[in-house]
Amino acid sequence: ILAAYDSYQFHLVYQMVLNFCTVELGSFYLDVIKDRQYTCKADSLARRSTQTALYHVAEALTRWLAPILTFTAEEASENLPGKRPVSILYSEWYQALETLPQDAPLDNTFWRTVLEIRGIVGPVLEALRSDKTIGSSLDAEVTLYCDEGLQTLLEKLGDELRFALITSYAQLQPLSEKPDNLDAQTLTNEMQVAVKAVASSHEKCVRCWHHREDVGSHDDHPELCGRCIENIDGDGEQRQHA
Repeated sequence: ILAAYDSYQFHLVYQMVLNFCTVELGSFYLDVIKDRQYTCKADSLARRSTQTALYHVAEALTRWLAPILTFTAEEASENLPGKRPVSILYSEWYQALETLPQDAPLDNTFWRTVLEIRGIVGPVLEALRSDKTIGSSLDAEVTLYCDEGLQTLLEKLGDELRFALITSYAQLQPLSEKPDNLDAQTLTNEMQVAVKAVASSHEKCVRCWHHREDVGSHDDHPELCGRCIENIDGDGEQRQHA
């Protein structure tokens, strides 16, 4: 973005900011973090780390927009916490954003793979919605039949895969075990995956809306899942990635 500004290619600035806001933020990151923002303990590390990330994004985004969308950027900047300059036009480019290190276990390539898989899972869930089998993605359970490389990659998310897919349950199975009626799709990285989705048979937690097998098993909170009870009465769940 900064390079595009330096070369006066404002159309590229527009394209990159729009893509960032609609694809990476709007249809992925903001979608995924809703669960931890709404359901984790208010002072949990998972929730606070997300708020910190959003703050950094907002600081950078308002400055990217300031030269070409001045009044909107000014208004947004005035509502950010912390000491502000008289005008955002007196600010410098935000320097606190950091790229993931090369040896990060879940690097940029990993998350782009997850984003691509979400693009494959989405139409499968939409078909269930169209058939009135499910109302939302959280009503579904998903099985990903993956080749060995992709399965090893996605196993890094553990149980948090379901949060990345925004489903109540997600599991991985070898591609060789996929039903004959499922077609495998090839990702950009040449890995293959086939998707199966079904409506969950478990009760719905009234707090997080996930369908979990432990809903109804706690006398004090018969309508809540174990995760929500931990977030209300316990130390709170631990999140690592999603």
